[in-house]
Amino acid sequence: MAAESRAALRIGIDLGGTKTEAILMDTDSRILARERLPTPHEDYQGQVATIAELVRRMETEAGQRELPVGIGHPGAVIPATGLMKNANSLCLNGQPLKADIERALGRSVRMANDADCLAVSEATDGAAAGATCVFAVILGTGVGGGVVINGQLRQGPNGIAGEWGHNPLPWPRTDWDEVPGPRHWDGQFGSLEAYLSGPGLAAAHARETGLQRSGFEIVAAAAAGEAAAEHSLQRYEHRLARALAVVINILDPDVIVLGGGLSKLTRLYTQVPQQWGQWVFSKDIVTRLVPAQHGDSSGVRGAAWLWPAAAG
Repeated sequence: MAAESRAALRIGIDLGGTKTEAILMDTDSRILARERLPTPHEDYQGQVATIAELVRRMETEAGQRELPVGIGHPGAVIPATGLMKNANSLCLNGQPLKADIERALGRSVRMANDADCLAVSEATDGAAAGATCVFAVILGTGVGGGVVINGQLRQGPNGIAGEWGHNPLPWPRTDWDEVPGPRHWDGQFGSLEAYLSGPGLAAAHARETGLQRSGFEIVAAAAAGEAAAEHSLQRYEHRLARALAVVINILDPDVIVLGGGLSKLTRLYTQVPQQWGQWVFSKDIVTRLVPAQHGDSSGVRGAAWLWPAAAG
């Protein structure tokens, strides 16, 4: 490790709802060390301390100090104030997370939403490497999105570029009871996240069948040939196709990358593109839909890649 130049190493942190993960990564994308700690539930100062502790452990592993640190987090940062907003870890909202972490570490850090980090990772050296325009989607406990154009992360003046999950489900179907749709935690009716997240899939299945199951249980039941579960997945695919058609109409990305737990459902990559042409305003659609190459590690890798190769 001592032979590695300081500029060649960077630390990535993924602040999750249940666990916080840290990696030590070099410029060849090799993960040299990895560690996870439980995320202190609804304990803001505890979460800052956990991040600082993981950074210290990675630097001990590297035998170096003052390494660049990138952090992926839920929610967004208000550019004008530096305060957090829209995080499903509610204790973060209204807090100066970046400033407090920098105070704890004694240096500057870089931060981005967890879906943004997925986009950076996959656009840098993953499933969308070399693409001019990349849209990355997290289909997990929540639904988020990130945009990378010409290798640069787009965050926007409001810090919400790619916040796709909090738009309404397009072309709603009355026969599927999509008007006005379920009320979501953000106070809106029919938000994409309320349908396309893992809990959203489970809630839709419960409304349609009366059966309480997790998203993974629904997938397993469909694979076993159960008609009700298969029908729920077909509705999910139809909704995802409509939702991504809007992204294609507005952004026209070269590649759409899926991450999160539901991205492991391989049938999405054939069923969704077969359907989205009904709503995309183009006869010929060449946008690729692909799974994240780096899987569950993509977010923490993208956090590390918030610092360029020459950082230090």
